[in-house]
Amino acid sequence: MSEFNKLKEMVASLEDDFVKFYEKNNNAAGTRARKGLMEIKNLVLEIRKDIQLKKNA
Repeated sequence: MSEFNKLKEMVASLEDDFVKFYEKNNNAAGTRARKGLMEIKNLVLEIRKDIQLKKNA
């Protein structure tokens, strides 16, 4: 469950960068948003593996 809370925190932390990129056309914020999304993707893959292991145990 701690991984899920970490995921929620990561998504919330990206909000400022998305606003800066889409509303203020800040390209550096877009780069940070893409990096954050990649980190979220990796965390999600770890969570999926954990769920699958617990399900099959």
